[in-house]
Amino acid sequence: MNRYPSAYHKAEAGTFSISPHKFQPRHPNLHRRQLLIKRLAILTLIAFIIFIFFTSTSTSTSLLSAFSISRLFSHAKFDNLNLETVRYYDLSDVAGTARGWEREERVLMCTPLRDAAAHLPMFFSHLRNFTYPHHLIDLAFLVSDSKDNTTELLIDYLEELQNDPDPKMPVGEISLIEKDFGQKVNQDVESRHGFAAQASRRKLMAQARNWLLSATLRPTHSWVYWRDADVETAPVTILEDLMKHNKDVIVPNVWRPLPDWLGGEQPYDLNSWQESETALQLADTLDEDAVIVEGYAEYATWRPHLAYLRDPYGDPDMEMEIDGVGGVSILAKAKVFRSGVHFPAFSFEKHAETEAFGKMSKRMGYSVIGLPHYTIWHLYEPSLDDLRHMEEMDREKKQREEEERAAQEQAEKVKKEFEDVKGESEVDMSVVQGEKVKEERRKKGDKKEKGKREERE
Repeated sequence: MNRYPSAYHKAEAGTFSISPHKFQPRHPNLHRRQLLIKRLAILTLIAFIIFIFFTSTSTSTSLLSAFSISRLFSHAKFDNLNLETVRYYDLSDVAGTARGWEREERVLMCTPLRDAAAHLPMFFSHLRNFTYPHHLIDLAFLVSDSKDNTTELLIDYLEELQNDPDPKMPVGEISLIEKDFGQKVNQDVESRHGFAAQASRRKLMAQARNWLLSATLRPTHSWVYWRDADVETAPVTILEDLMKHNKDVIVPNVWRPLPDWLGGEQPYDLNSWQESETALQLADTLDEDAVIVEGYAEYATWRPHLAYLRDPYGDPDMEMEIDGVGGVSILAKAKVFRSGVHFPAFSFEKHAETEAFGKMSKRMGYSVIGLPHYTIWHLYEPSLDDLRHMEEMDREKKQREEEERAAQEQAEKVKKEFEDVKGESEVDMSVVQGEKVKEERRKKGDKKEKGKREERE
């Protein structure tokens, strides 16, 4: 029996062993149990924290990742992949085809907005009527430099759309981005379409489009559809109608309705055109940063414009190769943007924004097509000249109404005077007629009296 509990004993086989090779004070059993309980409590707390963290932040991601890998983007090489944060995308599956609605190809619909609150009711009315499957449409909005309540109203309409009881009405993913670019050009038609503001305005609009697209384009998108909020009338099948041509970039013809006194209708989007030798020669004479804009006397390009080739009775599927495109309604395959084509915010071949986008797409070897007889209608916005003319017409109308009112009052006055004279005349005639009757009665009485006297005699 060891009389010294804290001493080390001699090892067997004649060897001397010291373990654990350091001095340790005596620990009562109670102290050892308390230490064990503390360690267990700490380990339990750490395990609980780890469980909460992974449950709250990783469950949905891991499920989505597993679903994306094993179901949406399955591939033989990745069948045994167990990493939760890896997603595999085969971009050959999202190349874009002529029958995208049957192949469930996703469309990213991009709409830049600025002070557009007045146009949102019309925009969402069109959106609700789209025949392309809504669950395959992802919406992307960029609100910039707005002074009205565009953002608040947009959120209201989006909530109403996504909470619609009709299961076919809600769309897919929605992205709402706010970014100001220092756009100082007013939103009235005269400022927006004035020649002096075109170059700087187009470059800022190009930046807005690029920001919106780069932030929202996903590997799942096959098509990108650019749509202005102020389109007044368009076929509900426009996505299918444009998609079935299976072109890399395609645009419809864009006109606008006019009041009858202005002719009833007018070509609107002059940014869709074919290149001309005159325009190429003009470009060679301009500065490096110059931007040619269509529809202005300052730049006589003599280009064939898609808008002026419209035949109301023409074949809506007729195609025309173009070089520049307008931005009101553009359908493009997503691969065009993935390959590096964008909306130049600088002078590219003496153009910017959508016209330069068309030029760049052609330079990259993509097809750029316009449909001269397939027409959508832009909202009519009167220019200053139109407003002046309407004011003049309003003054003339009021003057005519005043003259007609004065003439009517004069006619009523004459009629009343005539009726008064007629009434007095009728009274006089009745008096004369009464006197005449009395005279005749008196004569008859005298005649009878005379006859009686003669009989008595």
